[in-house]
Amino acid sequence: MRLDAFLASVDGCPSRSACARLVADGEVTINTTPATSKSESVCLGDRVQVRLPEPEPADGELAPNPDIPLDIRFEDQYLIVLSKQAGLVCHPSPGHVDDTLANALVAHCGYGHLGMLQGDDRPGIVHRLDMDTSGLMVCAKDDAVQKSLQDLIRLRVLDRRYVTLVHGYVAPDSGTITTGIARSRRDRLRMAVSDDPSAREAITTFTTLERFEAGRVDDGYSLLECHLYTGRTHQIRVHMRHVGHPCVGDQLYGRGDDRANMGLRRQFLHSWHIRFDHPVTGETIELADSLPPDLAHVLESLSERSMGRTTAGERICPQLLDPGRD
Repeated sequence: MRLDAFLASVDGCPSRSACARLVADGEVTINTTPATSKSESVCLGDRVQVRLPEPEPADGELAPNPDIPLDIRFEDQYLIVLSKQAGLVCHPSPGHVDDTLANALVAHCGYGHLGMLQGDDRPGIVHRLDMDTSGLMVCAKDDAVQKSLQDLIRLRVLDRRYVTLVHGYVAPDSGTITTGIARSRRDRLRMAVSDDPSAREAITTFTTLERFEAGRVDDGYSLLECHLYTGRTHQIRVHMRHVGHPCVGDQLYGRGDDRANMGLRRQFLHSWHIRFDHPVTGETIELADSLPPDLAHVLESLSERSMGRTTAGERICPQLLDPGRD
C-alpha cells in the first residue's frame, strides 16, 4: 500500500495531501528509517511512525502553550493550586497573546476542561496575580468549581496571605487599611486611592514580621504579611504607597532608586500562603510557598540590619526562607 494512502487511513492522521507533506518534511519513518517518498510501499509488519503537528485551536479557543512550566502544588479533578513565577501574565492582554498562564493551563488540561466564567480568553482563572507578583493561586477545571471558589473569595473565606518588603519603618505590629480604589485619572495604567462614587472598597490588613535599620541610601525596611479581604487590582501595592511605605522594587508605585530598591526590578510581593475548604470534597487545602530566589536573596542580604522579628515573624519568616528551596 502507498505510504500516503496508508497514513490517511489511520485514525488521527490528516488528509492524504497533508500526509504527503509530512513525508516531504521528514516527519515519517518506516522501520526507523526516514521515508523519502509519499509513494513508498508499506507492507504488513512494517513499523510506521509519524510526528503530527500541534492541532490548531478552534475558533474562539485559546492556543495551548506547553513550553510554559507550571509549578503545581495541588491538583485533583476539580482544581489546581500552583505557584506562578514572576514575569508571567495570567491571561491574554495587549502584547501577550499566547505566552500567559491561561495558555499553559490549556496545554495542561485542554480548553474544554477549564472553567470559563471569567471569559473565553481566561480559562481556569479564578483570581489574578500581577505579572511581576509571584506565588500561590487557584485555578478551576469547570464552571461550577470556578463559581464556588469565586464565592469563597466574595465571602472572604478563601484566605490569601502575601508577604512584602516595604520602604521605611512600619511602627505598628498590625493594622488595617480601608479605602476606595479606582483607576487613576492621571495615568490609566495605575490604580489610586479614591473617594469617587465609582471607587470600589478595598480592605487590606497587615502584620509586621521584621524591621531593618536605615542605611546610607535608604530609610530602612519593614517585612509585612498582608491579608486580602478584597481583590482589587494592585491592591496591596496601592495601599502600601498610600500609607507611605511603597513595596521595594515596585516600578509603577514605588521609588525609582535602584540602590534603595536593592537592585530589585520587580515588586517584592509574593503570595506565600493560601487556605480554603475544597468546594467539592470539603477537604481543607492549606499550602505555603517559600520566597523565590530573587526575593530570598534580598531578604537575606538585610539580615545583619535586622532590628528583630515580631512574634508573628518568628513563626512565619523561617517558612519564607526555606533552605530546601530551588
